[in-house]
Amino acid sequence: MTAPDTQQAIDAIWRIEQAKIIAGLARIVRDVGIAEELAQDALVAALKTWPAAGIPDNPGAWLMATAKNRALDARRRAKLIERKHEELGHTMDEHETPDLDAALDDDIGDELLRLIFTACHPVLSREARAALALRMICGLTTSEIARAYLVPEATISQRIVRAKRTLSNSGLAYETPTGEALSERLASVLEVVYLIFNEGYLAARGEEWLRPQLCDEALRMGRVLAGLAPDEPEVHGLVALMDLNASRARARTDENGDPVLLMDQDRALWDWLQIRRGLHSLERAGELGGAEGFYALQAAIAACHARAATAAATDWQRIAQLYAELVRLVRSPVIELNRAVAVGMAEGPQAGLDLLDGIAGAPALAAYHHLPAVRGDLLQRLGRLAEARQAFEAAAHLATNDRERALMQRRAAALDARMI
Repeated sequence: MTAPDTQQAIDAIWRIEQAKIIAGLARIVRDVGIAEELAQDALVAALKTWPAAGIPDNPGAWLMATAKNRALDARRRAKLIERKHEELGHTMDEHETPDLDAALDDDIGDELLRLIFTACHPVLSREARAALALRMICGLTTSEIARAYLVPEATISQRIVRAKRTLSNSGLAYETPTGEALSERLASVLEVVYLIFNEGYLAARGEEWLRPQLCDEALRMGRVLAGLAPDEPEVHGLVALMDLNASRARARTDENGDPVLLMDQDRALWDWLQIRRGLHSLERAGELGGAEGFYALQAAIAACHARAATAAATDWQRIAQLYAELVRLVRSPVIELNRAVAVGMAEGPQAGLDLLDGIAGAPALAAYHHLPAVRGDLLQRLGRLAEARQAFEAAAHLATNDRERALMQRRAAALDARMI
């Protein structure tokens, strides 16, 4: 295997194993900041060792063993004694052999949720909770998290550093809370699970359009949360949203892995069992009085697509109304952008473009590639092909996902051919 191939393989392994390793280490050292540092040390060791020695048969176990050994070494050097001596003394003896199989065979769903609940403690600000959890669990870079929140990268970096320091100094328990403690953290935990799913549904960067393992993990955690908080309507709203969106997974890419846009998808490939589950969860959210919640409204939009037998049968008027309700609930330029799409479909492209012009100057959208992409689509439908081509080229320039960039380039090139 060549050096670039090895590097690519390590990157892929790390994306899969990172959260599992951090969760297992956090259970041992009782400190999420230290757990992440140890995991990063193990990754550095892999980058140094595997190119020459080859990738081990069980890379996850190798990384976990290396991280645990780093923890033991740090204990010997007394670097961790001042902060976490008691916890390490209870969980790890200098001469004991770590049970790697037990660590790796744990119920990772519960371990990840426990880690998210810890990161979402009210001692941290709401923004810091989500940023820290996304960094550790989802493995997103600070730039990817910044794009998710449409804020400067330096802002996210500062939030994560401060959050780690606060958690390390607080002595917080690594646990899944119950009762009132669970309720006060639930909104932040739902936000993290939602953003993990979004990253899986549409990867912020890289060579793949989807990261299915993140979608699956988010769905599993959502279902666990529904069991922990069965009377919370927003939990069911989020599960409904994830199920309904994930039901389209097989139709969202072609045989080459390239994106297939919603209106062009083969609906026979949609998972109708998953759609029924999603509709049931949406109904449950409504029964609990949460039909107008943030996640339930988005799930209702997804349900409009799911109920349409064909793209032409989509109830765009209803979708536009639901986006208007979302805008009233949450003032977000991204939601307003999506509303412009819906209005453009319900009332015509000029109506959508008028709405788009009203938000085009929002600072948060300055580097957001979906803004010129939507503009390009509306202009194309208006027959303004040269302007549409420029918009798609701008979207391609801003896109950080390779597949999405290529899609925008193809759309621009197609307009070039039509204008000849």
